[in-house]
Amino acid sequence: MGLNRKYQDKAHRYIPAGAHTYSRADDGYPENAPPVLERGKDAYVWDMEGNRFLDFGMALRAVTVGYDYERISNAAIAQIRNGNNLTRASKVEIDAAEALCTLMPWVDMVKFAKNGSNATTAAVKLARAYTGKKLVARCAEHPFFSFDDWFIGDTIMDAGVPDEYKPLTLRFNYNDIASVERLFAAHPGEIAAVILEPATTDEPKDGFLHKVKEVCAKSGAVFILDEMITGFRWHLQGASKYYGVTPDLVTYGKGMANGFSVAAIGGRRDIMELGGISHSGERVFLLSTTHGAEMCGLGAFVETLKVYEELDVIGNIWKSGKRLIDGMNSIATELGISANFQFIGLPCSPGFVTKDAAGQASLEYRTLFVQEMIANKVLMPWVAICWAHHDAEIEMALEAGRKSLGVYKKALEEGVGKYLKGRPIKAVFRKRN
Repeated sequence: MGLNRKYQDKAHRYIPAGAHTYSRADDGYPENAPPVLERGKDAYVWDMEGNRFLDFGMALRAVTVGYDYERISNAAIAQIRNGNNLTRASKVEIDAAEALCTLMPWVDMVKFAKNGSNATTAAVKLARAYTGKKLVARCAEHPFFSFDDWFIGDTIMDAGVPDEYKPLTLRFNYNDIASVERLFAAHPGEIAAVILEPATTDEPKDGFLHKVKEVCAKSGAVFILDEMITGFRWHLQGASKYYGVTPDLVTYGKGMANGFSVAAIGGRRDIMELGGISHSGERVFLLSTTHGAEMCGLGAFVETLKVYEELDVIGNIWKSGKRLIDGMNSIATELGISANFQFIGLPCSPGFVTKDAAGQASLEYRTLFVQEMIANKVLMPWVAICWAHHDAEIEMALEAGRKSLGVYKKALEEGVGKYLKGRPIKAVFRKRN
C-alpha cells in the first residue's frame, strides 16, 4: 500500500468524511485525484508520494498570493513568537482592525473570526437584534453561507436542524428584484435581513444590488453582502467597491490572509456596536471566541494587505484569469466542442461549464475533465487564480487543457463511460450518500 492510500485510509478512520471541509472530501474528486496533500509552495502542491501538481483549488480560494509566500509566513511566525494568543486584546488585533476599517469605507467597526460561517451567522444575529425581526432572506442560487441552522435548515441536507427553525429563512432569486419584493410583500415588517454574495460567475444586472439595498432601506431590513469569495479578489476593496454599492454589514474571509484562518464581519457603527459594552441598550452576544483574534492570522492579514498593494496581486489575478479563459475557450472552439465546454465568469474568478452530447449539464463530464487535468499534473476542481499563477503556470494549464479536452471530445463522440475511470463526483448538498 502506497503512502497516499495509507493516509487516505487513516483520514476516513479518524475524520468524518475524511476531511474537515466537504469540498475537500473524496466524493468531490475523480478517483485519480491525490487523496492527501503534504505541502504547498507558490502555485504547486505535493501529495504524500512526492507527486507535484499545479493547483487551481488554492485551499478553497483562500490562498491568493501563493502557498507559503515568505513575507506573509514570516509575519505570522513573528506573531507566534509574540505569544500568539494573549490575555487581553493584542496590538496586532487592533492594527488589523484599523487596517480593515481604513481600507473599507463602509466598515466602521469589525470583529474577527476563524471561519466564514461564524461571520455570516454573527451578521444574521446582529440584524435580528438591530431590527427586532426574525426572518432572513437569502439568495437561492448562492451555494453556501454557513454551517449554522439558519442556513443549513434551508437546504436539502437539513438533518439535525429543528423543524421550528426552518421557516425562518426565505429564498429569493439572483437578478430578480421582483422575487425580493414578493418576500417583503408576503412578510411585511418581519424580515430582519437580506444576505447574498455580490456576484459569482453571474454578475448583477440592471442595478440589482442597488435595488435590493433600496428595498431593505424602505422596509427596515439590514442589507448584508457576503464577500467571503469576492472580497480581496474582485478589487482590493471587494465587490462592494467594484459594483459601487455600500452594504450595511459585510463579511470577509478567504482572501484576507493568504490561507491563514481569518474571517471578519464589519459594517455600520450603529449596528456593530450592539455587540459592544458601551451602548445603553440590550446586550447582544456577538462573536466571543478564544481564538478569534489569534495573532498569527492577523499578522498574516496585515502583511497580506501590504503585499496586495506592492505586487498588484489583484491586477495580476485578473490578467492571468483572462489568459486562462481565452485560452481554454479557444481550444474548445478549435476542437468543435464549445457548446459542451466553456470557461465563464470574470477573469478574477472563472468557472467552467461541462455538458454532455445532448447539451445537458453533466457531473460525469465535469469529472472527466478534472480527471484528465489531474492525469496531466494539474489539479483544477474549480478555478481559483492566485498571484503565483504566472505565465508559465497558465501555459502549463493550457497544455493540460488541450490534452484533456481532446479526451472530452472523444467522450462526446463515443460515450463518457469509455473514458471515465471510476464513479462521477457528487454534489455536496444531497439528502443521502
